[in-house]
Amino acid sequence: MAKQIEDLEKNAARSTTAVNNMIGIRRGELLKSFGTLLGRAVKQPAPLAKNLKEYGQEVAKIVKGDSELAPERRDRRFMDPTWRYNRLYKAGLQNWLAARKGFEGWIADSGISEEDQSRSKFLLDIVADSFAPTNTLLGNPAAMKRLYESGGLSAVKGLQNAYKDLTTNGGMPSMVDKSKFEVGKNLAMSEGSVVFKNEMLEIIQYKPTTDKVYKTPLVIIPPQINKFYANDLSAHNSVVKYFAAQGYQMFAVSWRNPSRQHSHWGLENYVQSLIEGTDVVMKITNSKKINVSGACSGGATLSLFLSELATRGDTRVNSYTLMVCVLDPKKTDSEVGLFASKASIEAARKMSRKKGILPGEDLAKVFAWLRPNDLIWNYVVNNYLLGQDPPAFDILYWNADTTNLPAQLHSDYLDMVSDKRFVTTSKTGSGVEFMGNEINLKNVKVDGFMLAGVTDHITPWRASYRNTALFGGTVDFVLASSGHIQSLLTAPGNPKAKFFTNKNIEDTCDEWIESAEENAGSWWPHWDAWLKERSGELKNAPRNPGNKSFPPLCKAPGEYVFT
Repeated sequence: MAKQIEDLEKNAARSTTAVNNMIGIRRGELLKSFGTLLGRAVKQPAPLAKNLKEYGQEVAKIVKGDSELAPERRDRRFMDPTWRYNRLYKAGLQNWLAARKGFEGWIADSGISEEDQSRSKFLLDIVADSFAPTNTLLGNPAAMKRLYESGGLSAVKGLQNAYKDLTTNGGMPSMVDKSKFEVGKNLAMSEGSVVFKNEMLEIIQYKPTTDKVYKTPLVIIPPQINKFYANDLSAHNSVVKYFAAQGYQMFAVSWRNPSRQHSHWGLENYVQSLIEGTDVVMKITNSKKINVSGACSGGATLSLFLSELATRGDTRVNSYTLMVCVLDPKKTDSEVGLFASKASIEAARKMSRKKGILPGEDLAKVFAWLRPNDLIWNYVVNNYLLGQDPPAFDILYWNADTTNLPAQLHSDYLDMVSDKRFVTTSKTGSGVEFMGNEINLKNVKVDGFMLAGVTDHITPWRASYRNTALFGGTVDFVLASSGHIQSLLTAPGNPKAKFFTNKNIEDTCDEWIESAEENAGSWWPHWDAWLKERSGELKNAPRNPGNKSFPPLCKAPGEYVFT
């Protein structure tokens, strides 16, 4: 089982952690590390000379046609058979691979620190991928074929697409054809009503689709860095629709997209709003208990919500679910974690304080440059070289529908990198104060369900597994076989879907996966069975949304989703 997981991880993109998107990559640190590499080459030229010699030897083999260099089998950039059978294209590809191999060897042999090596390697990867032969018209055989077949029209369309992106998309290649989607029309279509609204959030109550519903409602708490409707994308992958059909009373939080005037909003404000919002949910459903679910940064907010309630002796939460969430980030989680230095954190904090917000567009650009092959060059080839429209894909549309972070919330997230607020270090808690109380997840004694994704590049599953040791109650950990958002939206019916379970929570993730069981299909029915045991008895479904004290304000998906 462990070998199978390793194979899946190798096929995933380079791990980055969600918090690094909020920190960004400081050019100064990159150049400093690369400068250290160059300085070492001057003082000790032997490693550079050795790799230059090996590169020259490989070039000689390429010229003779004897080189065995080849791209990784799963590298989609080089799937066209021209790369294998056309000597000119093959030689160009092999020369690029040889140069990259030589630089990697130089870095590895340089003797500089591990951190400087990782930073230099990161810079090399960006530069090397930028100069990949597939990123040019002449160097891309598929693009040249399309140019010939279309009589030059593909180049015209590519220029049109490039001009459109320069003028309307901040110069970044479009990842999705936005014209094919509209929130409330073919996205976020589940029937429901906003039953509560304050300055920060809306509470949406969805219409039951069964005659009987479980007494304990389920409240979905989304990340503040994305809009809530990832849980209600299209009919075939809607979490809301599926679980409403299983008899749950479904509620969702929709966060307001903040502007500069909301720069003071921090995690304490968000948790206080959740307390107010869930008060309303309990009054509407006439239930003293709720089940709550949070994903990614929404899981961090949910964890602070749970800690605060436990400290107050508030027992409203019956169970919680954390999805694709890392509460105890470490530098070793990924190479990019090495950029989470004190200087980079403070620089990121200073930038958002100056603007009042961290703009969603900036966050998206940082994320894209952490995975340039998948999120930049892939679309350069598709949109500009091939002259094709970007795909019409609901997940990509949601991903492009960015939100801002208030400066204070951004600062709070940055603090989580270093203050270890979720790690209990004494009987009283972590030593970090929140809302006047010390954070202590060991006080959270209710049952928890945790989900991670094998190929998740934002919240690596091995880092997510550490969450199991942070809480005081019983935990069920499930590992899906997909990436970040794909893991959440693995609806039943996907023939490729599978997930891994283990009744025991082991000391380490390696021990857990070694004895885990593979299950075919979606993990949703597994979560459904877990929730059913914690959702109380069945009762008649409510006929109308809200109640006299909290009447419907507007139809779902609400108003804040459009801010």
